[in-house]
Amino acid sequence: MHKLAPLLLALSCLPTQGIGQTQQPSAAAEPPAWVLPDPHLPQVERVLFSSTAAAAQVSYFVLLPEAYAQQPEQHFPVLYWLHGAGGGSRGLPQLCSWFQQAMDEGKIPPMLVVFPNGLSLSLWVDSADGSLPVETILMQELLPDVDHRFRTIPSREGRILEGFSMGGYGAARLALRYPQSFAAVSILSGGPLQKDFSTGPRSNPKQREIVLNRVFDGDPAKFVAESPWTLVAAMDAPRKLPKLRLVIGAQDEMLQNVLLFHDHMLRHGLEHQFQILPKAHHNAMEVFRGLGFENWDFYRQAVGKKPPQSAGQ
Repeated sequence: MHKLAPLLLALSCLPTQGIGQTQQPSAAAEPPAWVLPDPHLPQVERVLFSSTAAAAQVSYFVLLPEAYAQQPEQHFPVLYWLHGAGGGSRGLPQLCSWFQQAMDEGKIPPMLVVFPNGLSLSLWVDSADGSLPVETILMQELLPDVDHRFRTIPSREGRILEGFSMGGYGAARLALRYPQSFAAVSILSGGPLQKDFSTGPRSNPKQREIVLNRVFDGDPAKFVAESPWTLVAAMDAPRKLPKLRLVIGAQDEMLQNVLLFHDHMLRHGLEHQFQILPKAHHNAMEVFRGLGFENWDFYRQAVGKKPPQSAGQ
């Protein structure tokens, strides 16, 4: 459980900027895989719930800390992890091992880590035609379901949202659309964070067209309307935003777009942590390792926990 392996490249793929070389999206729309197979991992539960928005059963995974069984009266914070393109099972063993080891070593307090199912190319947005209501499922159904089933801290103060690549795009959007729902939001190698959908450093026109058709009904203006870039510009008054961090690797092809988004946030007065990691490519584990102790410190500060004296780097 504690032996770490490199995160699968497919986890870090983003449909407009990170399609893996070995798996190209098909132009033909496939039925949404709302229920994913049980991964059969230690301390990981697969949960099924009936989604009104999808008119189907939907699955998510939950990593439970050992303290959950040992402290039956305790309520715990929750980290929601938004995956990249390719689906919610990719890289799950590595991520669970990473977070479990951090809890075992006292780097972060015991918390639930929830892995929602964002399908493969949703961008964590409700599709324009209504057939893929991913955002509605997450925010209106999944969060309440987690709080109902598990002993959580069922409020803003007990929730962290984090996403990588496509999940980073989703985390950025949701931080701005639902600032009351999360204490902290972590945007790791997020994309597509550019102003429009015309280009992407890790994509080709065919791939962008597929995502545009599946999610935005073929209308580039709908991408612009939903984008974090537009949401930032629309903020005309100070709001109580979550604690925000924006992280990108210096070797990541999306660096320039993230730099522009960082400047865009500053121009509109959105305070956030920003960090460029010198050796990191578009790879989640490289980003985590590049952040080092600062990564765990971000989580602890979000839920108001101090590191124990024995916690190492």
